[in-house]
Amino acid sequence: MLLEGKVVLISGAARGIGRASALVLAREGADVGVADILPEVEETARAVAALGRRAAWAVFDISNPAEVARGVGQIREQLGDIDVLVNNAGIVANIARLEKMTHEAWQREISVNLSGAFNMIKEVIGPMVRNKWGRIINISSGAATGGLHKQIGYAASKAGLLGLTKTVTLEHARDGITCNAILPGLIGTELVQMMPEEIRERAVASIPARRIGRTEEVGDLIAFLASDRAAYINGAEIRIDGGMGLNVGSLGSRREMKESTGDL
Repeated sequence: MLLEGKVVLISGAARGIGRASALVLAREGADVGVADILPEVEETARAVAALGRRAAWAVFDISNPAEVARGVGQIREQLGDIDVLVNNAGIVANIARLEKMTHEAWQREISVNLSGAFNMIKEVIGPMVRNKWGRIINISSGAATGGLHKQIGYAASKAGLLGLTKTVTLEHARDGITCNAILPGLIGTELVQMMPEEIRERAVASIPARRIGRTEEVGDLIAFLASDRAAYINGAEIRIDGGMGLNVGSLGSRREMKESTGDL
């Protein structure tokens, strides 16, 4: 097992990539703490415990430093120092063109998707430095490098995670800590499965692999980056998108181009 004896903390673990990754890492031998703003995260902890691993859970808002200190402290009391942090929590459904995006919506997305990751890293980095070992994995997005139509807040916050990732590496690689970013493409989360069939089919057609990724596949990549086998991978941006990133245009811009030429 890749993670025997390690303690992992995953945010946004009530569902989707976070929940799937918690179970993958538990199967790889890790004890897993899970956090979310949704109380259903307790069910993820129970699923981890059913696999024979120690589990802990906490409900808090990662954008609030005081709540982060409380929640992480609660998990640390049960499991010990955090060896691996997976910053997965984020807001996805803030949809509006730039001119219609409210300042409040923009600030909320930045505070969760970017400042939330910063808050979590601040809370766990100390013991990692003292122990001379740590893994920080930030879940960014392909939108970080290519933008995303009608989701300017999401794209900007996920791009910010890349700068955060690189700076943590520059400051703490000498401490035996790695910090890497994963850029998922279209992954079969609950939200993706709820997309209208026409839009989902169009999206799949833009993926060279011609399929939607599985949440467990992201979990497998997280498990590798969290292990000793990935000790020399640091400050990296790793796509897991079936080759979707090779198509330059965004889904929105491609649709508009086709509409303007009469192809749709």
